Amino acid sequence: MPLDNIINDNEVNKSSSIENDLAEPSAAAYLYSGISASTHAHVTHAIVPTKAILVHVYAKHPKVPPTRTLEASMEEALGLAEAISLDMRYYQAIPIQKINPSTLIGSGNVENLRQIVAAEKVELAVFDTILSPVQQRNLERDLKCKVIDRTGLILEIFGRRARTAEGRLQVDLALLKHLRSRLVRAWTHLERQRGGFGFTGGPGESQMELDRRMIDTRIMKLESDLDQVKRTRSLHRKRRMRSDTPMVALVGYTNAGKSTLFNRLTQSDVFAKDQLFATLDPTIRPVKLPNGRTVLLSDTVGFISNLPTQLVAAFRATLEEVCEASIVLHVRDAAHPDSDAQKQDVLSVLDQLEIDHDVEFLKPTMIDVYNKVDLLPSDQKEALSNMTQREQSAAAVSAQTGEGIDRLLQTIQDALFDNATLYQLQLPLEAGDLLAWCYRRGVIANRENTDAGCVLKLNLSQAHYDYVSQYVDKNALQLC
Repeated sequence: MPLDNIINDNEVNKSSSIENDLAEPSAAAYLYSGISASTHAHVTHAIVPTKAILVHVYAKHPKVPPTRTLEASMEEALGLAEAISLDMRYYQAIPIQKINPSTLIGSGNVENLRQIVAAEKVELAVFDTILSPVQQRNLERDLKCKVIDRTGLILEIFGRRARTAEGRLQVDLALLKHLRSRLVRAWTHLERQRGGFGFTGGPGESQMELDRRMIDTRIMKLESDLDQVKRTRSLHRKRRMRSDTPMVALVGYTNAGKSTLFNRLTQSDVFAKDQLFATLDPTIRPVKLPNGRTVLLSDTVGFISNLPTQLVAAFRATLEEVCEASIVLHVRDAAHPDSDAQKQDVLSVLDQLEIDHDVEFLKPTMIDVYNKVDLLPSDQKEALSNMTQREQSAAAVSAQTGEGIDRLLQTIQDALFDNATLYQLQLPLEAGDLLAWCYRRGVIANRENTDAGCVLKLNLSQAHYDYVSQYVDKNALQLC
């Protein structure tokens, strides 16, 4: 479906478009992206792929080496575009040394792109970077087609992939927050103020303020609904904690193979595909360790570089599963040339979630899982295998073939249960935070309630013992 049929600044009756779209949250999101309203779940007819071009913009500094290879960055950008089935007619990488505040890429590059857009009858230009609202408006005016940036593209993908009610709530919230700052694009025909005694605001200004209030109202409703989701998830986590079953969470860069590894470990059939953001909704399944103990494994949404902050905030209710986990498995694509840069992106998102990165617990809590070793040359594969054999908090696996899975399960078991000593702890009633920490770490072997609190038997490693002993009296923590 051509973009101008969805939203055209010169033809659509804008005074009613936003009000109508806000009646259905996802529709308001697609008002911004403009790719195809039929991506919404309620529409079932076939979609004609939108003709598009891709522009990857990157900073070029002779003294600052890039953190990623240009080839890998272009491949990732094309993968994002393919995730929404665009008919890609042209793609180009544009280096910039100085940012043009008006169009980002300068008038010469804009003119070249304008000619390509006209020749190919392109309906959408995707810029693989972050555009300001002014830059986006100016590029649309000069190129005479719809323009979205990396944030808009990722939000569009999430809008298509969300399946559960919780996922749609989170995506709608992120999209509306992004749309709110870009309303100026939809009201350029009303932006001129009208003269007259005592009249200081034109109709465009009034309409935008009205739309902002409507969006703010919808955002508050979605945030309230997500608070309820957060409370529900919290209740579920407390129930799991009372069962003394440790939680293990999968995190990693998108398309690193988390869902495939999840299926391999749990013998499940969760949707897994070689594409970016194949799964959004969290899934939890039990996994049996070599010693017969059971842990719960949680699969979460994948991360990516320049992940929109709106999505991190909106998906916080989902990602908090990671915060409550006893073990975090950081799944890495060992065959990817930018694996180290991807690791930093994942850790950056985890930092935004305020996950406890206490130095004492970083190694036993975070396990690096190097996936896709079957794609490595034999020499690199051997070197990686030797490295993971030396490291207590690393494992090399192939989720596709099953190689290294037994070693990974043993690593999880060692981090949770082995090298532990049995202690008895008398805990007062007011030490609820420490009790919750013990449940999250899965170290409680037995609990007896007393009038003054409870008596716990704990399987503590040396690092765990050092942590617990900071918050209790020495006489309260004794060897059994």
